[in-house]
Amino acid sequence: MATATYPPPPPYYRLYKDYLQNPKSAPEPPPPIEGTYVCFGSNYTTDDVLPTLEEQGVRQLYPKGPNIDFKKELRSLNRELQLHILELADVLVERPSQYARRVEEISLIFKNLHHLLNSLRPHQARATLIHILELQIQRRKQAVEDIKRRREEARKLLKESIATLDGN
Repeated sequence: MATATYPPPPPYYRLYKDYLQNPKSAPEPPPPIEGTYVCFGSNYTTDDVLPTLEEQGVRQLYPKGPNIDFKKELRSLNRELQLHILELADVLVERPSQYARRVEEISLIFKNLHHLLNSLRPHQARATLIHILELQIQRRKQAVEDIKRRREEARKLLKESIATLDGN
């Protein structure tokens, strides 16, 4: 009995048989997906939008609106988180059966912290891209300076070589 180590190629490979002679003979790629689509039984969307906490069914602990002071709100939520963790420790010592409410409050604070941080991701991406581009510009300027320096060294060597040859 013979077995193949690799499966046969898919049947559409025949569509590309004349590709080397005529690259335009290949079919066009499918258009990009827009909107929602299903993949492995789950719904996904191509819109890159951060859902609000209300859409996720979570109570928002910081003020709504476009002009949020992220630094102030993150500090406030962090302090609140520390306070709730200390309260949880007290509850666990004194009334261990009543810890569930404290854990839910801590979970709510964490969700709000994560949402605030996720809303900063586009800004972080822009700042990272700006930093990378600035580094690339700096490296290219250094490369140009290095090339200019080596060119001058080569010119100097050529002049010395010509002077040596003329002197002999």
